[in-house]
Amino acid sequence: MAASTLGSAWGPLRLGVPGLCCRRPLRGLWARAWRLSEPVASGRSVAAASGPGASGTDRYCLELLRKRDYEGYLCSLLLPAESRSSAFALRAFNVELAQIKDSVSEKTIGLMRMQFWKKTVDDIYGDNPPHQPVAIELWKAVRRHNLTKRWLMKIIDEREKNLDDKAYRNIQELENYAENTQSSLLYLTLEILGIKDLHADHAASHIGKAQGIVTCLRATPYHGSRRRVFLPMDICMLHGVSQEDFLRRSRDRNVRDVAYDVASQAQLHLKRARSFHRSVPVKAFPAFLQTVALEDYLKKIQQVDFDLFHPSLQRKNTLLPLFLYIQSWRKRY
Repeated sequence: MAASTLGSAWGPLRLGVPGLCCRRPLRGLWARAWRLSEPVASGRSVAAASGPGASGTDRYCLELLRKRDYEGYLCSLLLPAESRSSAFALRAFNVELAQIKDSVSEKTIGLMRMQFWKKTVDDIYGDNPPHQPVAIELWKAVRRHNLTKRWLMKIIDEREKNLDDKAYRNIQELENYAENTQSSLLYLTLEILGIKDLHADHAASHIGKAQGIVTCLRATPYHGSRRRVFLPMDICMLHGVSQEDFLRRSRDRNVRDVAYDVASQAQLHLKRARSFHRSVPVKAFPAFLQTVALEDYLKKIQQVDFDLFHPSLQRKNTLLPLFLYIQSWRKRY
C-alpha cells in the first residue's frame, strides 16, 4: 500500500505534550527550558551543567557531545545533577566510536582505533585508564556506578562490525545493530541512575531499537552523498527500489513506501516501550527522554509523506529543548 494512504495506521502521532497549543506552560518554564539550548561558553557554565568539580576532561566530553550529539547533550542535561557527568562521559564514548567510521579512509585504520578502545575499556576496569579525556571520565563513571563492562564492549564490537559499508540485509539486522549500540547505551544510563528493573530494561531495548532505526532514516541523505545506502535490502526489494534510487535522491512513491515501512517499525518499538510505562520506575524516565526527538522526527516524516529528502527533515528543531523540558517536568517518556 502507498505511504500516503497508510498514515492513519500510525494513529495520532503526538510529541508527548498533549494540549501544548492550548495550555500555557508554567511561569519560568520557557526560560528554564531555553537555557538547555544555550552554548557552553565558560568553565563556570560547564561546572553548572556537569555538577561540582568539573574538570578539563569533563569539559572536553561536554563540548564533544554538544557538537556531535546535540540531542544526547540536551537529554543528559536533564538527568539528576549527580548523574550528569557520568552520562556525558558515556555518550562521549559513544560519539568517539560512532565517528571512527567516517573519519578513516581505510578499514584497517578503523580496526586499529576500535582495538584502542577495547584495550582502553580493559585498562579502565584495571584502574589504569590512558591519558585521554573521554577514557578518564569513563573511568570515573565506571568507578562511581560500577557499570557493566559487557555493555561497553558490546557497543565497541558492534561498531567494529559496522565498519564494512554494507546495507542491512533485513530490518532484523538493523534492529540487532541498534540493540547492541543504542539499547546498550540505555542499559548503562539506567545503571548510572541506579535503576535495576526488568520493565525498564524492556523499555530501553525498544527505545534503543527505535533510535537506531530513526538514525538510519535520518542519515540516508548524508550517506547517499557519500554513495552509501544502509536501509534494509529486503524492504527495498519488496518495493522494487534500488540503491541508485537513493543515490539520486528519488522521491518516487516506491521510495517513500520503503521509508514508510522502516519508519513504521520505529513507531511500533516506541509503542511497545510505552506499554511498560506503568511498570517502569519513575526514576528511570529521564533515561528515556530521547523518545521526544524520535517522535518529533516520525511526526515530521509523516507530514511530508515519507519523503526522506525533504528539506524540513534536515532542520534542527529549535523547540526541542522546550519539549524535552516539559516531558521531563511531566515525568513521561
